[in-house]
Parts: sequence; structure tokens; C-alpha cells
Amino acid sequence: MKPSLSESLKAETRELHTQAERSAFMGLLLRGRMERQAYCAMLRNLHAIYAALEPALERHAGDPLLSPLSFSQLRREGPLQADLDALHGAGWADAYAMQPATVDYVARLRTLDEVQPELLAAHSYVRYLGDLSGGQMLRRIVRESMALPPGQGTAFYEFGTSEETVQLKRAYREGLEQLQPGEATARAIVAEARRAFELHMQLFEELASDMLAAF
Repeated sequence: MKPSLSESLKAETRELHTQAERSAFMGLLLRGRMERQAYCAMLRNLHAIYAALEPALERHAGDPLLSPLSFSQLRREGPLQADLDALHGAGWADAYAMQPATVDYVARLRTLDEVQPELLAAHSYVRYLGDLSGGQMLRRIVRESMALPPGQGTAFYEFGTSEETVQLKRAYREGLEQLQPGEATARAIVAEARRAFELHMQLFEELASDMLAAF
């Protein structure tokens, strides 16, 4: 029996996922040792990615390979803006550069929006399942390491109560199981998910390089 799309995505991206988590930049974040400025730089770049991804997902919400993954509660562009406003203040878009990897990522999302919207499912998978999973641990780490008051600066990781977050993650996984792409499209979605992880690793390397240059 051939694996489902969700099984293929998990198996084929596992190694890249681990590499991304073990990057020097993410290591600092996970250990609670990241400076606020570097953290804001990461959020600014993620904001640019979501600002390209989410309108594209909305435009193609009727696509059978995207509609089962469409949940308004997932949207992160607004929460990221709120966090940047809280942590940096006005002018954050000019204060932090869009890294080359982010420029490439946004360009890729715009291309898919125009010519291969079904492959946006890969980017939805990589971003949102990460936000609903490891992101929940990062919320606590960020809040404690940066001494943030409750409810300020961690909106990116918040999807409601713990129970609501678990339910949303379950609903997303169930939606993923509903996807029935053809064999060629399934391979393309998996390849696109791998590409997304590679772009994330490139972004983390660039952010780490900028962080070191600042010292």
C-alpha cells in the first residue's frame, strides 16, 4: 500500500526538519539565549513570508488540494505584526532587512500563486504544523528569556487555549489526510516541502551571519 501524502511529507522532510532545528540560529532561540534584536529580525522575515503565503492561500481556497487546509485561525501575518509592534515599535519593516532567502522564498510563493497553486499546500504544511507544534514550546522560551509580560510579544505562537490549539492541529492533520493528489502532484508537493525547509535553513544561516556581524 502506497503511503499517504501526509506520510510521505513526514518521511521525506524528517532529515531536513532536524537540520533546521539544529541550526546555530535556532539553537540560540531554543536555549533562550537570543537577543531581542535578532529575534525581531527573524519575525520580520517570517512576516514577509506569511504576507505572501496567506493571500495566495486565500485566493485559491477553493482548490481541492488547499480547501481542507483552510482555517482562518491559522493566519499568522497579523499576530507577527502585533509582536513586532510590541517588541520593536513603529518602523520595524525598515529596521530589519529582508534576507536574500526571504526574497527568494517570497518570489517562489508568488510564482506558485500564479502557475502552480496546488504546491502551496507544501508551504502550508511546513509553516502551520510547525507553528502548532514546536511553536508552542518556543512561546514559553521566548516569554521567559525576554522577560515578557503575559500576552505581549508572543502572539505568533498563540492559537487560543491549549485545548483549542490541540483541536486545530488535529483538524489540520485530518484535512491533510483528505488530500488526494495524483502521483505526480504528490511527488511535486513533497519536493516543494523539501524546498521550503531548505529556504528556511538558508534564512537561519543568513540571520546568524548578520547576528555575528553585529558583535
